Amino acid sequence: MSRHLHAHAVIAAALLAMPCRLGAQPTTSAQRALASWIAFDAPTGEESRTTPNLVKPLEAATGGRVTVDALGNVIIRKGSGMPKRVVACAIDRPGFAVTQITRDGMLRLHRVGGASHQLWDQAHEGQQLEILTERGAVPAVAAIRNGHFVQQHSRDTLVVTADDLWVDVGARTAAEVALLGVRLLDPVQRRLASWTYASHAAGANAGARTGCAAIMAASRGTVSRGETMFVLSVQGVFGFPGLGGVLARQVDFRADSITVVVGARASRLDRWTRAAGASPVNEAVLRAADVEGVHLLAPAVRAAGTLVESIEIGEADWLLTQVVRAAGASDLPADPWITIPVRERRVAPRLNDPYAPVMRLLQQLADLPGVPGQEWRVREAIEAQLPAWAKAIATVDDAGNLIVSTGPARDTVVFMAHMDEVSYDVQSIARDGTVTLRGRGGVANSAWEGQAALLHLPRPASGVPDTVPGIFVPRENGRVRTALTVTAFFGMDSAALVARGVRIGDGVTSPKTSVRLAGSRFTGRSMDDRAGSSALLLAVRGIDPKMLDHAVMFVWTTSEETGLAGAIALANRVGATVRRAYSIDTFVSSETPLESSHFAFVSLGGGPVLRAIETSSVSPRSIRRGVEAAARTSRIPLQTGLTQGGTDGTAFTFFGAPNTGLSWPGRYSHTPAEMLDLQDLQQLATLIRALAMQRP
Repeated sequence: MSRHLHAHAVIAAALLAMPCRLGAQPTTSAQRALASWIAFDAPTGEESRTTPNLVKPLEAATGGRVTVDALGNVIIRKGSGMPKRVVACAIDRPGFAVTQITRDGMLRLHRVGGASHQLWDQAHEGQQLEILTERGAVPAVAAIRNGHFVQQHSRDTLVVTADDLWVDVGARTAAEVALLGVRLLDPVQRRLASWTYASHAAGANAGARTGCAAIMAASRGTVSRGETMFVLSVQGVFGFPGLGGVLARQVDFRADSITVVVGARASRLDRWTRAAGASPVNEAVLRAADVEGVHLLAPAVRAAGTLVESIEIGEADWLLTQVVRAAGASDLPADPWITIPVRERRVAPRLNDPYAPVMRLLQQLADLPGVPGQEWRVREAIEAQLPAWAKAIATVDDAGNLIVSTGPARDTVVFMAHMDEVSYDVQSIARDGTVTLRGRGGVANSAWEGQAALLHLPRPASGVPDTVPGIFVPRENGRVRTALTVTAFFGMDSAALVARGVRIGDGVTSPKTSVRLAGSRFTGRSMDDRAGSSALLLAVRGIDPKMLDHAVMFVWTTSEETGLAGAIALANRVGATVRRAYSIDTFVSSETPLESSHFAFVSLGGGPVLRAIETSSVSPRSIRRGVEAAARTSRIPLQTGLTQGGTDGTAFTFFGAPNTGLSWPGRYSHTPAEMLDLQDLQQLATLIRALAMQRP
């Protein structure tokens, strides 16, 4: 073993103290502007909640008078005389609405507006969502089958629809949902910050939102001949009735031409049409304006109609040129794009919250990437949080395991939690930059397809970005749930990727921000096993090593998800001297609306779990009795059960050391929607501490 460099731990502690976007990439002002428009909240039918917020920033940028009507349409008029022109876009986008609140606190949804892609609904399953209530955004997740229960779902092959979606806000009852301010018909959308990669901006309706950005940029110019009305229309998904209302009620404005920017196209659109069926603009709009046809514009986008619809900056510039021409505008600023305010997606801290300390620790660890074999960020963050006595003796072995070994050298007891997470790695790179991926661990492909991506480079020099942002490429269409091949795109061809440092085997995940839900519920990707790592760390903080009468090893292992590599290396070295092994890992519970409760049914909030039987090992009855006794002494409610999957301790069973799983109940395993209860985690840490002090 070699002593770990404590300077790295100090740096990690400083990083944990400040909010940052890991591996942030440089972006242009145009990308930042487009990202702000893509991220803007304007659910169909509820646009009037948010569009008034655009008045001040748009008036400051355009120098014109900005009005918002009762429906939420945003209007700017510039110039005078003839001809009269209209340039418009749809500010809304399709989403979902709450249609049912069940007795046990789950929500059901219905889509508002048609989906232009077959995988639109499925792309929300297993993801963080938010319900836009009158009191603010309420975070939630869309339920998904547990990744560990694959064999139970072998027949679930059809693509997910809106009717299959269940939304979990962390509530236990309908009354708890009501306390959050959630009501029937509240809009529901994906909870995701703006996303840029290479020279692209990405997100739902990126093409249409770029149209709105281009229209407002064009309105910064001068209209010297005639008059132009710039309109951000509501309810575009229903054929632009918002635009129709604006044209019908502007009694002093009779349009000579109408240009509408639409989205979701794989190739550019620039044509005039008078056929109602050939246009997303309803014929009633044309009647209201008393015009024969409409000029349609659309930029070419990648992954049209998905959550990662992407537009390249050059394409946005082309669209701006066409909008400026249609608007009769001139003399735009050198940098015409307008960045608008975007709502911060943060959950306010709670007063006198008993779970705040454990939540903060878990959040710090969970939001770090830790692909198998590249767990260094997590390891350094854990070491930075160790108590002084443990930090002084912490070591890192050749497998990358972080080890704190203390107590007299006899009757060794080992407690293990793993630092890695399920992910992908680069398998091949096509000439055009398409990266084919291989799953690492039990990844659920459907929960990654069509989401933002992050490629993790080997540890770079200080100050150099260690990630490359991109997207998981969605299939063009799909009738079945799971894609056989998963690919990613990072906005560069193969030569540029190689020049950036990308190599075969580099890890790929997606961006993540864990978040507090209702009560003591918490969600984030890699709860498996950052929760176990947190519980182990909390237990170490509560131990006085001088009180031990036997050896205890606390180990944070590597590459558990890809074959227990770290635990096997440790077991090969010390396994024959170990009396007992405890694996601190998730207990995958069937307490979800998508699972059968005939096995693995334990309750979130019901206390830690004695994982007595799993796929690869069984805990002896005598050791289970010891766990039960420690729980009774510490007054900890203990649940017992059988679940699927294996743990690090399996490696020690082949050296005569029984493996016992100590867990917290978890939902939606191996997906971005993993959920637990902070109360269970806090009690689990207490149980680990009690067992560490227990005589072998």
